[in-house]
Amino acid sequence: MFERSTPRIAATCAAALLVLGGAAACGDDSSAGADGNRVDVVAAFYPLQFVAERVGGDAVAVTNLVKPGAESHDLELNPQQVGQLTDAEVVIYLKGFQPAVDEAVTQQAADRAFDVATAVPLLDAAAGGHDHDHEGEGEDGHDDGHDDHGHEDEASPEPTAAEDDGHDHDTGGKDPHFWLDPTRLATVADEFAKRLGEVDADRAADYTARAQALRTELTALDQEYEQGLATCQRRELVTSHSAFGYLADRYKLEQIGITGLTPEDEPSPQRLAEVTEEAKLHGATTIFFETLVSPKVAETIAREVGAQTAVLDPLEGLQAGSTGDYLSVMRANLTTLKPALGCS
Repeated sequence: MFERSTPRIAATCAAALLVLGGAAACGDDSSAGADGNRVDVVAAFYPLQFVAERVGGDAVAVTNLVKPGAESHDLELNPQQVGQLTDAEVVIYLKGFQPAVDEAVTQQAADRAFDVATAVPLLDAAAGGHDHDHEGEGEDGHDDGHDDHGHEDEASPEPTAAEDDGHDHDTGGKDPHFWLDPTRLATVADEFAKRLGEVDADRAADYTARAQALRTELTALDQEYEQGLATCQRRELVTSHSAFGYLADRYKLEQIGITGLTPEDEPSPQRLAEVTEEAKLHGATTIFFETLVSPKVAETIAREVGAQTAVLDPLEGLQAGSTGDYLSVMRANLTTLKPALGCS
């Protein structure tokens, strides 16, 4: 789905599982399952950890498979992490985003996994704007259910979770970064509360209440974005990595991605020239790069255009040592976007 080769789970773990006949070979006695009063949840990467912690509260123990400062796309699991997945009562993940997690879930936790793509249909890779570096998309690079601004056509019914779950995560050309639309993250929180309630029926009402409280906070964040980006001189985001399609789709912006969904991809000279021309055409004053990826390509285009660079965080993970969370980082992104786009 997201054009990544599947890394193999550590052979030492597989061997241990075969020899000992159980998950404990890969686990840590102090991790999953240690507290019988709390539901053990494994989150595949940061935004899902945020949802799990906010919805679960003190009733859950959440383990994030990706350490702060690490690239979530490239996760490879060690034996202890496979054990954590095996022992978890709920695994919250995004199928197709991290192949190693997909493989481990299939082998060890398929009956306890919650794929968030079943809660929110994913957009096509270029639905948030110009993203010319992808193959196999429609001629105009947009999802057929979207208007000229990238918003979903209100006259077109949104596919249900059950209908959308049948898409091919390996070749479907879907954009995984749904969490950059706060309203979609709120929907995931609602559905995750239902899943926790199935596992822990005695506290189901508490999970629902916390999900509703989180929805209130995410709705307020959404309104801040709507108001902050309502009147801007420019609506084009020139980004080093095409991670901001959902943000563009939600707030009527246009993403011009230097690289595709894979941040490590090297753009071709032709692509660099195209982005440079588009940046000049739209009068871009800022070229955005992100926290966990080298800024060199963005800096090259900025020099050609006579623009500055700034960080726009795709929130795939927190930086090492960060004291922020999803809400604070999203607000920092808005603070960066407003002057860059000339918003009043």
